[in-house]
Amino acid sequence: MRVGSLLMTLVGLGVAGGAVFIARTQLETTSDATTSGIVEVVAAAEDIPFGSAIESHMLTSIRWPSESVPKGVFTEFETLLPRAGGEPRRAKRALAQGELLLVSKVSGYGEKVTIVQTLGENNRAMAINVDAGSGVGGFVTPGDFVDVLLTQGRGENLSAVTVLQNIRIVGVDQTSDEQVDQPGIARTVTVEVTPEQGQKLALAQQAGKLSLSLRSLDTLEDKPLAAVRLTDIMVERSPVPDDTPRPVIRVRRAATSVEEVQVR
Repeated sequence: MRVGSLLMTLVGLGVAGGAVFIARTQLETTSDATTSGIVEVVAAAEDIPFGSAIESHMLTSIRWPSESVPKGVFTEFETLLPRAGGEPRRAKRALAQGELLLVSKVSGYGEKVTIVQTLGENNRAMAINVDAGSGVGGFVTPGDFVDVLLTQGRGENLSAVTVLQNIRIVGVDQTSDEQVDQPGIARTVTVEVTPEQGQKLALAQQAGKLSLSLRSLDTLEDKPLAAVRLTDIMVERSPVPDDTPRPVIRVRRAATSVEEVQVR
């Protein structure tokens, strides 16, 4: 009996151990399958201003689905940081905390970072002279989008026309940092334009006075705008409807007909 009981106990232990082994194997397999689609990528641990040197304390790693990893992403700190005594990489644009670091967003080792590296492919940077009035009271900052208006002529021939729409501000005076949010009166604003827009802008600056119109973030569509002349707005009557009651007089027509007439 004792031998039989001992055998039954050993068999039970063997079955239990086998079940535990199988369960553990399945869990490990499932875990491997779950993590195999995840990779570690490098992101900004804090906001990194435009032109700043990339340093180790500015970086962190986050888990990212391997099937949606953007092109040019960094997966190791070592590929971003210089060797001891070497020149650093720099941010080619302002990077927000948590933003992935891509090859297109950082310079090469020791590479100089200028406003040119913020321009789109085949675009140009062009300066416009402004003052407090034409520069939207100093509320235009790098990263904003504006329309450019031209005013020209004299007297009754004075006219205004929108020559460029949805133009990005890349610099205000000597500042190109898009994180600047303090308004200031500028003397020069630098805008990003295509070669064709640059030609129009150069001609417009010689033809009259340029003004900037700050665009809303909700602007969805640009439409061609006709020029407006001074004579178009110099009207005798206000364009706003006048709802003031006007006096009414009674006028007798013939012997018995009476008509009410509003006095203009």
